Amino acid sequence: MKLYVSPGACSLAPHIALNAAGLPFTVERVSLKTKAIASGGDFRDINAKGSVPALQLDDGKVLTEAAVLLQYIADQAPAAQLAPALGSFERYQLMEWLNYLASELHKRFTPIFTPGCSEEGRAAAWAGLARPLNYIAGKLDGGEFLMGSQFTIADAYLFTVLNWVGFARFSLADWPTLQAYQARVAALPAVQQALRAEGLA
Repeated sequence: MKLYVSPGACSLAPHIALNAAGLPFTVERVSLKTKAIASGGDFRDINAKGSVPALQLDDGKVLTEAAVLLQYIADQAPAAQLAPALGSFERYQLMEWLNYLASELHKRFTPIFTPGCSEEGRAAAWAGLARPLNYIAGKLDGGEFLMGSQFTIADAYLFTVLNWVGFARFSLADWPTLQAYQARVAALPAVQQALRAEGLA
């Protein structure tokens, strides 16, 4: 398998998941600005959307969208317990988290990283993040991970998005539960491995 990434982007989540799953894969870096693949070629020939992540399987098929890649990866290595069993109620709870993170957290960062966004626009976008951050912090209060004591692909996704707070020049100081969670997940070997590979450690 080949994972197309841009350092620190949402492609970090499946990168972490692949490490945690222990699956063989290679990494190709992509410039989101020029859509150039580091080894040569136009990324849009791989993913017409032009956005990471993209996972190219050994037979040439390509999957995109972080929440989909995460579930695919988890299902290739069930022994790693990165997702509850297919068809179980807990699996649907995991899917609920993935959808919430994608729609209510991930996408709210878009204005902050849009070139030309004013400071007022950045501040408004950050203010809009308070509600989902409050919700997630409340769900994590007293717990180790989103699904309890087991690290799952939802944690790989949440860690990745929370990591953008620093890049956006904001702080999680108002959410000590999220700060503690972020530090806890950052210390995991699979996460450290991905951060080092993307030059973020």
